[in-house]
Amino acid sequence: MKLYDVSLPISENLPVWPGDPAISMSLSQSLRKGDETNVTYLGLSAHTGTHIDAPSHLEPEGIGIDQLPLDVLIGPCRLVDLSHLNVPIDRSLLEKLDLKDVNRILFKTRNSKLWENNDPAFHKDYVSLTTDGAEYLQESAIQLVGIDALSIEAFDQAGYPTHHLLLRNNVIILEGLNLHQVPAGDYELIALPLKLKGADGAPTRVVLRESSILSLKGEH
Repeated sequence: MKLYDVSLPISENLPVWPGDPAISMSLSQSLRKGDETNVTYLGLSAHTGTHIDAPSHLEPEGIGIDQLPLDVLIGPCRLVDLSHLNVPIDRSLLEKLDLKDVNRILFKTRNSKLWENNDPAFHKDYVSLTTDGAEYLQESAIQLVGIDALSIEAFDQAGYPTHHLLLRNNVIILEGLNLHQVPAGDYELIALPLKLKGADGAPTRVVLRESSILSLKGEH
């Protein structure tokens, strides 16, 4: 049974969203300096690298990251390969997919190639999800949607309508995945964010587990 770690390693070379705090990692205690232990100081945004957006990220009455249901963060998911795509993921494209009995969906796009190449630059022209695409997913009873960009929304989209539509309907948003090495198919998703009390998001370790007997049926 194969495991895929699709999380981005956090380092000071990892791109961050423009305007977010830069990643800072340093030793506040060091064995080389005569201290008894190595202790790393870490400074970063809650939306660094692979992370989950909680509803409170944009919704005033939304729940925080520590209140997200574990039964949505862990379970069967479908990975769709859209690496050929150079336009946003919209409703017309999603309507062609078979999403029957699918509750969690991950989008693999050309974005993942940038992570695989360790590109330190932030690219604004990443593949994103349109608002009508998000509406279709919400209508299809999707509970979690993931993408291999730092945001599910287009960089120049004013007002964050895609985020609002998903988060207002308690659809969990998982961003910053590296899916380059993962074939399309059905997997078990394990996505556990740091349990930061009341926070609007958190870095998340995400693992996909391959299973020939995995079923997507029976979840609501």
